Amino acid sequence: MRAKITYLITAAVLVVYFLLVGSRGLLLIRQGTWLTVAFGAAVLVLPVIGVWFLWMNTRFVTRANQLAAELEAEGGLPVDELERDEYGRIRRDSADEVFARRRAETEDEPGDWRNWFRLAVAYHDARDTPRARKAMQRAIALHDRKPVGAPPGGSRGRA
Repeated sequence: MRAKITYLITAAVLVVYFLLVGSRGLLLIRQGTWLTVAFGAAVLVLPVIGVWFLWMNTRFVTRANQLAAELEAEGGLPVDELERDEYGRIRRDSADEVFARRRAETEDEPGDWRNWFRLAVAYHDARDTPRARKAMQRAIALHDRKPVGAPPGGSRGRA
């Protein structure tokens, strides 16, 4: 719940920032000189990119949470079986062991979105965020029955 509140606050702050930057861009354009119009147009690009980025991330998080809820209803969410050190951090060898199991499950049934979801969690636990995101995107695409390309990141040699 704390992560959702943090995300919402951050998104709200970004939206306010985009509005402020956009208003400054419009003010520059209203000045009417070729220089201020050029600067104003350039300034307006930033909020457009920011809004797109925020929208894509919000959509991704929403879809991933929907998959998690569906998997939880089925009783298929991965159980936290990771060993932790005295500070609560995940032990690397434990994450590698769970990752190897999840990768094998996914290789056995590559068309099952549930396996890709669990693999994404294993990537995340192993602190490999880019591959975790790609695996989750693949799980979402498989769940939505969208065409998917080659598996993301290939095999993960983590020995």
